[in-house]
Amino acid sequence: MKEVLLQEKYPVYYLEIDKADTSFTNVDDIIAYLKAKVEDHKAAKYIAEFDHYAHTKGLEQGEISDDIIAAKNLVFCFGITLPNPQVMAVRPRSIGICDMKDRFVIDFLEAPIQLANDTMEQWVKSIANQLEVAA
Repeated sequence: MKEVLLQEKYPVYYLEIDKADTSFTNVDDIIAYLKAKVEDHKAAKYIAEFDHYAHTKGLEQGEISDDIIAAKNLVFCFGITLPNPQVMAVRPRSIGICDMKDRFVIDFLEAPIQLANDTMEQWVKSIANQLEVAA
């Protein structure tokens, strides 16, 4: 995975996976796979799926890169602790999945808890490994 600073202030982790390197063929299948990971995790709670592509396309002023053919977010929360009200500003978590014709780009904002980052990174990296499992 790579880490970038989006707009010079948001730490984002992302992974580009060529479609030849995974058995997943579309965003919906990846969402279902990640949703199962969330539901199997003892501290995570599934919240929603958001179709960012459909939302943006439906806006009169909406603009979408020609390279993006699908874009959805899986929204969930680890919520292991609630030490103060300010932690609510960085929750819940979201993993974004974009179909870029020849590859998927999967990303998430850095979480304030390293365990959450590590878990999301494992989940995302495992998407590329599905080719070996499916073969």
